[in-house]
Amino acid sequence: MKRIRKMILILVTVIFTLVMISRVIHDSVPKQMDITSEGTFKNVRKYEPQLREELAKDDLEEYTPVLMALMQQESNGLGDDPMQASESAGLKRNGIHDVSRSIHQGVKHFERVLTYGQQQGVDFPAIIQAYNMGISYINYVKAHGGKHSEDLAKSFSLIQVHKAPKKYDCGGDKKNFRYPYCYGDFTYNAKVEKNIDALQAIVKASNNSGKAS
Repeated sequence: MKRIRKMILILVTVIFTLVMISRVIHDSVPKQMDITSEGTFKNVRKYEPQLREELAKDDLEEYTPVLMALMQQESNGLGDDPMQASESAGLKRNGIHDVSRSIHQGVKHFERVLTYGQQQGVDFPAIIQAYNMGISYINYVKAHGGKHSEDLAKSFSLIQVHKAPKKYDCGGDKKNFRYPYCYGDFTYNAKVEKNIDALQAIVKASNNSGKAS
């Protein structure tokens, strides 16, 4: 009889301990998720409604996370030209001094490379890379199999560098990771893809946090 009581006491203790651990985890996870969602992409996320609205004008709102990822890569959501869209409008770098105009031009530039890329049959990474390197990169990718790679981006960059070596010299810094491929950023697509994955993780974490509460 004493042995049974002892076993029951142990069982109750174990159950109580598990319940307490469960409560601690439940209480701590939402706080951790809040920190993640508020911290990462904080500046970019405030422009999500504006990006979505601008994209919706051309029925492209499904690409909102992509534009957010592009903005993150371009500026972390900071400055008057968060999409870094000045040059695509034929202006000098940072020539746009209005956020709304930057978003309008950035979406316009993305729509252009997206439409042209789809017409030429290149893959989506090539379209993303073309946001950085210009629409002519799509022609280059099409002529070399239709699929983006960092090697293709490097070779395309080098062609542009040879056309204007003084302009595209990485500021003379040979330690720059892009050197000697100083036209654009040959790692641009990879960085944007990481941003997209991170955004998706934040949304998933926020959804799980909502369910837990």
